[in-house]
Amino acid sequence: MYHQCNLKEGLEQGDLKRLVTSHIGIDNYKSKMGDDADILVINFVVEGKDPAKDLMTFIERGYDFVLDADISSGEDDEGRWLVFVEMERSRLRPKQIMRLIDDILNLTDQKLDDWTFNYHKDSIKYPLNLENLEEQVPLSPKLYRERFGDKEMDQLKENARVPMKKKTVSNYYTDIIRVAAGLK
Repeated sequence: MYHQCNLKEGLEQGDLKRLVTSHIGIDNYKSKMGDDADILVINFVVEGKDPAKDLMTFIERGYDFVLDADISSGEDDEGRWLVFVEMERSRLRPKQIMRLIDDILNLTDQKLDDWTFNYHKDSIKYPLNLENLEEQVPLSPKLYRERFGDKEMDQLKENARVPMKKKTVSNYYTDIIRVAAGLK
């Protein structure tokens, strides 16, 4: 059971046992540090506010590749708190995420084989390992934009009634029509 006192000396092995779920979300939430194409957001689910604060502090102070760590402003319907971790998108991130998880495993007494993740709004839970992270997570702003484009920005512009050029599909048939119309 989690101790109600604040841990000033830092966390030790097993201090977060049964308090951190063995599933993380990646890019399920928007970055507060910058553009989503540039910043990767990982979220952990934690039982209780104090354990969430302890995990946040542990992550924020222990890793130079972490830009920011924060907890949710409130608990969810089940009384759990989210811990958000932001880092720049980079090809180095899968190894660094695995290093972070490995350290968290020491705090939770869990096994890596039990951990999963989902990417973005995908409901598929992938086993958490280096290969799956490298395959599922866009590791550069360019790859992120290729995958998601500017759909969100276009939606914001449309909602604000900002005039936009409509993007059209370019294929054999549309190219013929453009040529016939003198547009190409």
